[in-house]
Amino acid sequence: MTSQRDRAVGAGMQLGSQLSVNFGSSIAGLIIPVVGSAAVVAGRQLVTMIVLLPVTRPRMRGRSLTELWPALALGVALAGMNLAFYEAVGRIGVGPAVTIEFLGPLAIALATSRRFLDVLCAIGAGIGVYLLVGPEGDFDPFGVVMGLAAGVGWAAYILLTRRVAQQFRGLEGLAIASVVALVLTLPIGALTIDYGTLDWGVIWLLVVVGVLCSAIPYSLDNLVLRRITPRLYSIITALAPVLATFAGWIVLGQSLSALQLLAIGIVCVSAGTAIATQREQPSSPLEEAASDIP
Repeated sequence: MTSQRDRAVGAGMQLGSQLSVNFGSSIAGLIIPVVGSAAVVAGRQLVTMIVLLPVTRPRMRGRSLTELWPALALGVALAGMNLAFYEAVGRIGVGPAVTIEFLGPLAIALATSRRFLDVLCAIGAGIGVYLLVGPEGDFDPFGVVMGLAAGVGWAAYILLTRRVAQQFRGLEGLAIASVVALVLTLPIGALTIDYGTLDWGVIWLLVVVGVLCSAIPYSLDNLVLRRITPRLYSIITALAPVLATFAGWIVLGQSLSALQLLAIGIVCVSAGTAIATQREQPSSPLEEAASDIP
């Protein structure tokens, strides 16, 4: 059993992981207008592959397509999720993009529930998103659509991660998926980037985004779940929209109205309530999600 100190350390690590991801996404917001969202995603996936492959050394030889398809599909989901997410970040900002994207895993968590409380939480999250993009609707509509698409991608990632975890050891399946995602995103990034904008400063920021959004969270997550329960992990993850809004304000100077901040708070409270009051289920889809990868 873990001690109270271990749980506190684990919670701190998970909070650090969330801060790392969201500040990394905010830094991505600095360079998306320069190199495009596809180049940022390709850079992030390259860093992910460099981090994972030497550690996992996934075995491809002797495996059939039937065995490999969950990891291959996960790579497609990763590519689609990240492309849509960073496009949303570039158009509507980090906080709103993360808030809308979070509807994906929240939908997975509530999909099989028949509790009236969960219905209220789903309605609350929907109201929160409406208040975020509706009454003061100055957000780019395509950016909102991309945020929703990122949420669908995150939901697919959660479901596929469960299957991959059953068929591959450790992070082996994720390493294969990262290679697939890189193969899919690198050509798009190479075709859309303006090479005249590339300098060492931009390259350095691309590396920083990859480290903050991939290398640090993956390293911390391996330690976090040994110290805290999956439920606490998920509750802290539900704070992502607030942390993203804070990071966007610090790094990008993105400010939201009082109504929009209230809307983000409503989504977080709805998600946190739904997750915190769930019965402990070791195979809960949301509990198996790795954060990070928005």
